[in-house]
Order: sequence, then C-alpha cells, then structure tokens
Amino acid sequence: MRKDITVTAQVRTSRGKNEAHRTRRAGLIPAVVYGAFQDPVSVAVNPREINRIIRSNTGYNTIFTLSVEGGESTPVMVVDQQVDPIKGTLLHADLKRIDLTKRIRVTVPVHTEGEPMGVKVQGGLLEVVTRAIDIECLPDEIPESFTVNVSELAIGQSQRAGNVALSGSMKLVSAPDTVIAHIVTLRAEAAPAAEEAAAPAATSEPEVIKKGKKEEEAPAEDKGKKK
Repeated sequence: MRKDITVTAQVRTSRGKNEAHRTRRAGLIPAVVYGAFQDPVSVAVNPREINRIIRSNTGYNTIFTLSVEGGESTPVMVVDQQVDPIKGTLLHADLKRIDLTKRIRVTVPVHTEGEPMGVKVQGGLLEVVTRAIDIECLPDEIPESFTVNVSELAIGQSQRAGNVALSGSMKLVSAPDTVIAHIVTLRAEAAPAAEEAAAPAATSEPEVIKKGKKEEEAPAEDKGKKK
C-alpha cells in the first residue's frame, strides 16, 4: 500500500565495518537501495523512520518515497532488515525500488469476524490456522488486510484461502485449499480430581508367606555370574 511518506537518505561513498560504525554513531544506519533494473546504491537513513514504517499497520507492504540527497527520488519497500540480537536496535535495511506499473508479490494478513454457529450452538472451538496469504497485485492495490466471516461455520467446516474475496488486479498465490480457520470439537475433559478421589482404591492382597525349603544355592560354577 502506497503511503504519503518520504524518507531522506544520504549516499555512502565508502563501505566496511568502520564506516558502518561511524554511520550509526551519527544516528543513522547503513542501507542499500536496489531493483528496477538499476544499480544498487549504498545510503544512510534514519532508523526511527524505518522502524515507524515497519511497525505500522501496513508493515513491510508499505510503499514510501525514498529521496536520496543529490540523487533519485523513488518509491521503495523495506524487504529485509538486520537487528541487534541483544539490544533489538535496527542495524541495516534493504530497500527495493518499486515499479508502480508492474505486479508484485506480497503477504497480506487475514482476520476473522463473527461468532461461529459451531461454537455458539454446537459447543465447538474456532481454530485459526493461517493468519496471512500471498497474493500478486499492482503496488497501488496492496490491501492492508483481508477479513473472512466465520459466522456460518459449523463443526467440521472451514474458511480457506480460496474463499478470500479479491478485487482489482489481485491474484491468489497461496494454495486455494489452505485453511484459514475451521471449527473443531473440544477434547473430552479428564475426570475431576474429586471423582477420582471418591473412586474406591484397589486393595492389594496380603503377602502369603509359604513355609518350605530354602532356595537352593546356585552351583559353585554359577556363583558370581550376573542374572
């Protein structure tokens, strides 16, 4: 989904770990812009602006304008990122140029709405299996999310990817029979502890001591062997 957002970027003329450290100390992060049959460009961007885009409702499907100082101004999407495993801070971002006239493949969240009949009447359980599907469409037609209604589902019935309503240039890429959500029966509950306690305990038979000869000793040649 295209948003009216512009992120400015500075061209990086050198690369390497030392340069990356200097960039981060300046409050920016290294990034690379590529795609659309153009040469990749190494840039530096504000990590707060990139994080704000990633964490928005449209997330990685957000198309925004990257304005490179002294260079191009082009629509892009965040396609990858590197995060510090300890601090959780953004370290690097990959930005892809987007041709607004060509279809692209994206992953779109799917939500459910309604109270299923199989839950309300039959006492079943709604189980959400898949929370996103893949589609292809023109960049300007990327939806924020899809919603499927589960109100009519009974036990054993499901909503699948093929039931998701698509519009415009959208084309389903995920397998049509991919289950989005279905109604399942509840498992039988274990007997309450009180009932188990009330059940009569099995009485063990008293040990019967029989009189008789003592067990014969094993032959001398068998002594010391393990049984």
